[in-house]
Amino acid sequence: MSDLLARHRAVLPDWLALYYNEPIEIVSGKGCRVVDASGKSYLDFFAGILTNMIGYDVPEVREAVERQIATGVVHTSTVYLLRGQIELAEKIARLSGIENAKVFFTNSGTEANEAALLLATYARRSDQVLAMRQSYHGRSFGTAGVTGNRSWRNNSLSPLNVHFLHGTDRHLPQFRGMTDAEYVAACVEDLRHVLATAAGGDVAALIAEPVQGVGGFTTAPDGLFAAYKEVLDAEGILFVSDEVQTGWGRTGSAFFGIHGHGVAPDMMTFAKGLGNGFAVGGVVARGDLMDAPHATGLSTFGGNPVAMAAAGATLDYVLDHDLQANAARTGTLIIDGLREAAPRLPIVGDVRGRGLMFAVELVDPATGEPAPALAARFMEESRKAGLLVGKGGLYGNVLRMAPPLTLTTEEAAEGLGIVVAALEAVNEEVAP
Repeated sequence: MSDLLARHRAVLPDWLALYYNEPIEIVSGKGCRVVDASGKSYLDFFAGILTNMIGYDVPEVREAVERQIATGVVHTSTVYLLRGQIELAEKIARLSGIENAKVFFTNSGTEANEAALLLATYARRSDQVLAMRQSYHGRSFGTAGVTGNRSWRNNSLSPLNVHFLHGTDRHLPQFRGMTDAEYVAACVEDLRHVLATAAGGDVAALIAEPVQGVGGFTTAPDGLFAAYKEVLDAEGILFVSDEVQTGWGRTGSAFFGIHGHGVAPDMMTFAKGLGNGFAVGGVVARGDLMDAPHATGLSTFGGNPVAMAAAGATLDYVLDHDLQANAARTGTLIIDGLREAAPRLPIVGDVRGRGLMFAVELVDPATGEPAPALAARFMEESRKAGLLVGKGGLYGNVLRMAPPLTLTTEEAAEGLGIVVAALEAVNEEVAP
């Protein structure tokens, strides 16, 4: 493994993050478990960054892909009719709840968000965009510009004129102690003030994650996005919901995360879990917005036949097995268990989540300040115990977990036990 790591470092960029002091190579997987090159098995609570949405080696997905490959056609491009693309677009348009919806397929969430920003700025003839503090929308020039987390931005340059809003930052002194209603009111007044002062003329859109992924699974309180949309609608400003991590029933309470906030957006972007590991992303938007751009467009690889076969089979599996309900059931088991354990663990600053998208924020038990070193220590402890999790948050101190939606109650209990035991071990190391 040390040889493979050395080769990685020799030919891949230094900023390409690797987990763990001794990074692992995953060589096989089945269900919610993976095996590394040493033969060690892990229960996977991060699923390839929320991408292996229904687990590993799923027969329905594998067989759909094999059938497509057997035709000899793995690529033709969008200049030809693609039956699988049309059929999948029909399903997504119907599920989206967006009026007269149309779909454009891409290869990733970054590219999907770029497409949505293009549609919005074209429709509104404006380069001004609203985004959320602590957000993450991708690694390209435009999407980095609407990312509100300095750790994921290489410079201040952007093709867009971006204004960042409050909504997931209740830890700041000016908001501490506020009720949900008071916080929502303060955020809405700030939005009105931004539009009256910082914005010059028309604003194209607000792009927001219903649950912030890289931000540490932080979320706006119920009612905030609905209140924001009232202001936006009055100004003609579009609402783009970034569903790259929250879509397809993961939050348990709604099939798309923004619907759990009672908001019908003008556009939604998606990627990650839909392909269950195959590269697929896209935008679903009002037909008038999607049809508006005058320039000729296509996507060489977006919506290719193999990716569409995988995505179609994945979406059917989610719907046929009611995995949204399973996310609500197993997620509640884990989140409740974490909240029950938290009071006796001073390093736990917060437990939050919806469905199978939950997080534990770690803090210094003496000061209450973010403790990224403890998060790194937890990662090593949980890996040793056979559990893979993710890490993030504005300060790098949040443990992010999002198992496959096929997680059983037995696996949920097993994973919960490992998380609590690892937290206890780290807590004991630093407890005064």
